[in-house]
Amino acid sequence: MEAKELMEKAVRFHGHICPGLAIGVLAAKYILEHGHDFSPNEELVAVVENDNCSVDALQVLLGTTFGKGNLIHQDYGKNNYYLYDRRIKKSVKLALKSGKFDDKKLSRDEKIQLLLKSTPEEIFNIYEIEFNPPGLAQIEESIPCEVCGEPTMNSRLMTYNESEMCISCYKKMRG
Repeated sequence: MEAKELMEKAVRFHGHICPGLAIGVLAAKYILEHGHDFSPNEELVAVVENDNCSVDALQVLLGTTFGKGNLIHQDYGKNNYYLYDRRIKKSVKLALKSGKFDDKKLSRDEKIQLLLKSTPEEIFNIYEIEFNPPGLAQIEESIPCEVCGEPTMNSRLMTYNESEMCISCYKKMRG
């Protein structure tokens, strides 16, 4: 599987080429080359610790998306990616290494080319981890907020002054 071909597909989805997208392409490349397949439903789950460009590569190349509930964001600001494959009951963590890719002397294009010529093993610390995937996505009833009237997932409603309200209205009420 060529990183260049994967990058082209990721760029069509993401909209531009950048080092972050290249990092995501290499994470996806590793997953696809190690017995895991694109996820049409929730077979593959990605837990990511950032919200940067790399995550778009995982969405388009692995089929892990917020909408299906098989992409989970934990806002830790790290380029760490946990992948759980429910089909084969295996999981892996990819953690971006510090090093040559942090060189401030390299231009943006030089970083992209260096990344795409690298193997995933060169840029990530890779660990097999315990198979303990997040639960399947929950489909919840939407209930109108008693303040603004907008349908809100039942699990996200807040109670304030004996009224059930969305988080936005709750924050406004609480000041």
